[in-house]
Amino acid sequence: MSETRALLRRIRVWLVVFIVCLVLSGATAFPLVTELHLAEDALKGWASPVADAFPGLQEWITRVRTGLDTADEHYPFLLYGTDWLAFAHLVIAVAFYGPYRDPVRNIWVIDFGMIACAGIIPLALICGPIRGIPFWWSVIDMSFGVFGVIPLLVVRRMIKRLEALTAPVLSARTLPV
Repeated sequence: MSETRALLRRIRVWLVVFIVCLVLSGATAFPLVTELHLAEDALKGWASPVADAFPGLQEWITRVRTGLDTADEHYPFLLYGTDWLAFAHLVIAVAFYGPYRDPVRNIWVIDFGMIACAGIIPLALICGPIRGIPFWWSVIDMSFGVFGVIPLLVVRRMIKRLEALTAPVLSARTLPV
C-alpha cells in the first residue's frame, strides 16, 4: 500500500469516528425526557457512588428532569428546540462526507468544524450563566469543543501531508513565465 493510500485511509478512519460521534451526540438530543429519567434513576441506584462523590450532580439532574417534565407536559413545543439541535448535529455530520470523499479539496469543512469547536467555549461561558447553568456543567459542555477539535487537528495535518504528496511537481518547462 502506498503512503498516499495509507494516509487517505487514516484520514477516512478519523473522519468516520468524528461523524459517528456527531450523529450519536445529535441522536441523544431527541429523547431528553427519557434520558433524564434514566440518569436520575441511575444516580439513585447503581450509580449512587457517583452521586455521593458529586452531590451537585444529583440536584442538577433532578432540576433539569423536573423542568423537562414540566415543559413536556405543559409546553412540549419548547422541546422542539432540542429537536433542531439534534437535526443540526446530523446535518453537520453529513457535511463531513465531503472531506471523506476528497479531503484535499474539502479541507474547508475541517476548518469550519474547528471554528465551530472553538465557538462552543464562548457560547458556554456567555449563555451558561445567563441561563442559570452551573459552571461545572458549562465546563462539560466546553469539553465537547476541546475534545472535538483534537481529531480535526489530526485530520487537517494529515490532509496537508496528503496534499503535499499528491501535488503535481512543476518542472522548469511547465512554470508560467
